Amino acid sequence: MLPQKIRVKLSSEAAGAISLTPVVSRELAIADLLEEVLAVTGKDEPRIRDILQRGTLVTGASRYRWQGWEPDAESLRQALAGFPDPDPARPFSPAQCVHAALRGGRQTVELARETAAHHGLFRRTSFWDVLMRLLAADPPPYSGYSYRDRADRYRRELAAAERDQLRSAARLLRYSSLRQRIEAEGFTEVELTVPR
Repeated sequence: MLPQKIRVKLSSEAAGAISLTPVVSRELAIADLLEEVLAVTGKDEPRIRDILQRGTLVTGASRYRWQGWEPDAESLRQALAGFPDPDPARPFSPAQCVHAALRGGRQTVELARETAAHHGLFRRTSFWDVLMRLLAADPPPYSGYSYRDRADRYRRELAAAERDQLRSAARLLRYSSLRQRIEAEGFTEVELTVPR
């Protein structure tokens, strides 16, 4: 049987010359702790069991510590069954997509839908519209489920002509810094996030 709640000590792992960060102790529901673990491991039962036994997890700039314990296999499987599994059969849904990342250059260009879908005062088309039209012609394949984002991921290489269209469409973006990054970066693919 898994405990319902775990007392967790939470501290920051942020890099710094000399930094003292307070350790916060709080009760965490087992489902919330498992969600943090899944964001790191996916549904890899042996790794999850090992982390629960060790009683420590580092994710992002946070370190979680608790009194480790040996979870019984059946209870752990039942708890994990409550979380989604990757589903490669799920088709890409442009209407549900909330985030795109242009990858392959020196840096990733992150595009939230609300930023990229902004229509100017006299514009009928947004950068997001252009991107979704390109992807509708050749939908991206499924690339996995992100427990951190609670979303399905899709990834597709972009042809040279598609990259040129996106660079041209960058003029539709509201923020000049974002526009300049898209025009300058040597991106080759797009990764998309669709919440489930």
